[in-house]
Amino acid sequence: MEIWINPACSKCRSALGLLDAEGADYTVRKYLDDVPTEAELRDVLDRLGLEPWDITRTQEQVAKELNLKDRTEWPRDASGRDRWIAALAEHPKLIQRPIITADDGTAVVARTDEAVLEAMSRG
Repeated sequence: MEIWINPACSKCRSALGLLDAEGADYTVRKYLDDVPTEAELRDVLDRLGLEPWDITRTQEQVAKELNLKDRTEWPRDASGRDRWIAALAEHPKLIQRPIITADDGTAVVARTDEAVLEAMSRG
C-alpha cells in the first residue's frame, strides 16, 4: 500500500496517524517532491474510478491562475481529459490528498478515517 501525501496537510497527517495506529504496512510518497507522471496519474485515476477533475483542488491559487473552473476552456469530458492530467502532472499541488493505492489494485482518496480503513481492508 502506498499513500501520496503533502506533509503540510492535516488530512494527510491524520491518515498517517491512523495507518500507524492500525499497524498498517505502507510506503509514503511525498508527491510534491516525487511528482507523479501522466502515466501514473492515469493509473491512479483508473484505480480510483474517477476523472482528473474529480481529484483536482480547484481552490488552489494555481487552479485560479489556470482558470480551471471555466468549463468552456477546461471541458470535463473525454475531450479535456488529457489536458487535465497534464495540468496535474505539471502542478502537483492541484492533486487531492491523501491518495492511498491498495495492494488489490484499487485506490481511495483518504480524506476521512472511514476511507483510510477501507483502503486498509483492501490490503
